[in-house]
Amino acid sequence: MVRKFEISTKLGDVYEITDDVKKYVVQSGVTEGTCMVFTPHTTAAVAVTSRMDPDGFDDVRDEICRLIPSRIDFKHQFDTPSDAAGHIKSTLLGVSMSFMVMDGKLFLGGSQGIFFLEFDGPRKRQYYVKVAAD
Repeated sequence: MVRKFEISTKLGDVYEITDDVKKYVVQSGVTEGTCMVFTPHTTAAVAVTSRMDPDGFDDVRDEICRLIPSRIDFKHQFDTPSDAAGHIKSTLLGVSMSFMVMDGKLFLGGSQGIFFLEFDGPRKRQYYVKVAAD
């Protein structure tokens, strides 16, 4: 089972998608299996981090931008400086993650959340969730 989710994003935003993924896992009826979250964009990423303190999202965004700032000296400048930096950020963080489904629920640690990170934008984005039984 695959479901497409759509979101409107802004440059640098971090969007929590945990609840949508959890709900879809329950709706799938799969009791034991795997859940994959994937985005088909080259300037976005999917990541897991703590959801306990909203300031943590700012720290994640700030550090990613510190490590890979938007700048004009990238060799590829197809679109904007944030586009070139976004490709690198997406490559390093990744566009998909897999999770276990146990007892009909998404298995995450108590403070873990799933996040969609936007490195360009504003954009209309999609991410897909696939749940498969073992």
